[in-house]
Amino acid sequence: MARNFDDMFNEALYGKRRRQDNTLMNHWIDECLFEDSKEEYIDRSSIQTPRRWINRDREVGHDRLFQDYFADEAVYNADIFRRRFRMRRYVFLQIVDALSNVYPYFQQRVDATGRRGLSPLQKCTAAIRMLAYGVAADAVDDYVRISESTTIECLKKFVEGVISVFEDEYL
Repeated sequence: MARNFDDMFNEALYGKRRRQDNTLMNHWIDECLFEDSKEEYIDRSSIQTPRRWINRDREVGHDRLFQDYFADEAVYNADIFRRRFRMRRYVFLQIVDALSNVYPYFQQRVDATGRRGLSPLQKCTAAIRMLAYGVAADAVDDYVRISESTTIECLKKFVEGVISVFEDEYL
């Protein structure tokens, strides 16, 4: 008769009486845990967990973006802009202007707390950087100060907007 290794180990280590006590104890623990789990079962699918809010300081993000690339005395010149955005500054600004004139999504608004929302420059920069470099949505957060989900939304709206605005002329 072949015996289980665990049984042989338990008999050798604890003896038959100890093994019976352990089996009883294991059954009792299982019953207690099973009863507790039935009593404390909560359907967690209906409970909404609050979203974690991160203050990304979007106003500072816009100001830094503007000073770096779009101010009269910009930190980075036109050559660097073209290399980083894969287009000339005036083309980028034409796209931003066209989208912000047609779509309310690309217009900067003030929220209920009186803070400025994301600027059209931030939204379009996030979309262009994702398209130009093929980076992940959360990689844009460091510089443009936009969350991953908002970046994805910006990209979708940007593509839809560019297609609808420039379709007749360029596409």
